Amino acid sequence: MSTQPEQSPRPAAAEPIALFKEWYAEARNSEVNDSDATALATADSQGHPDVRMVLLKHVNLDGFVFYTNVESAKGIQLAANPHAALCFHWKSLRRQVRVRGPVTQVSEAEADAYFATRPKDSQIGAWASQQSRAMAGRFAVEKNIALYAAKFALSTVPRPQFWSGYRIRPLTIEFWRDRPFRLHERTCYRRDDLSQPWTIVHLFP
Repeated sequence: MSTQPEQSPRPAAAEPIALFKEWYAEARNSEVNDSDATALATADSQGHPDVRMVLLKHVNLDGFVFYTNVESAKGIQLAANPHAALCFHWKSLRRQVRVRGPVTQVSEAEADAYFATRPKDSQIGAWASQQSRAMAGRFAVEKNIALYAAKFALSTVPRPQFWSGYRIRPLTIEFWRDRPFRLHERTCYRRDDLSQPWTIVHLFP
């Protein structure tokens, strides 16, 4: 009997976000750890690439949202070059989704609303960490955590102005699915700009 996961129908929808949500829901039921983890690729003002893992927090027709310190390396790179790519890899499903497009910051109201849902320890951590910058030792961040834990001990933790979210507004979304003999299935949704309808292209493996 095959150990391959049950395969969904070949992508055929005119709009790819619904398909992404279908695959994402399956991944959340099958991945052991961090089904929302995605590799985020950015480039600096010189065009030098960088990549790291982030967590997807929201997706809808407007795009894919993650949150971070805007003064971090990724935040500085996105300020200089507001385009990015994502790569989701769900090993349990033998599937991958790649996303590319321009990036905008979420609204203040969106950032505030999401920050309010975070555990208090995570909220304090956002205040305490000067993300991506050099520190003398681990004690520096532990000192900051203690400082802000005391400051907000009896109050709601406000969102730092240097902490917000980014929305990748896709111009390309590619769905990849494992197939025997490395003849993988690749279906790419493309549009020239955000106002245009999607076109579907089937790619050679």
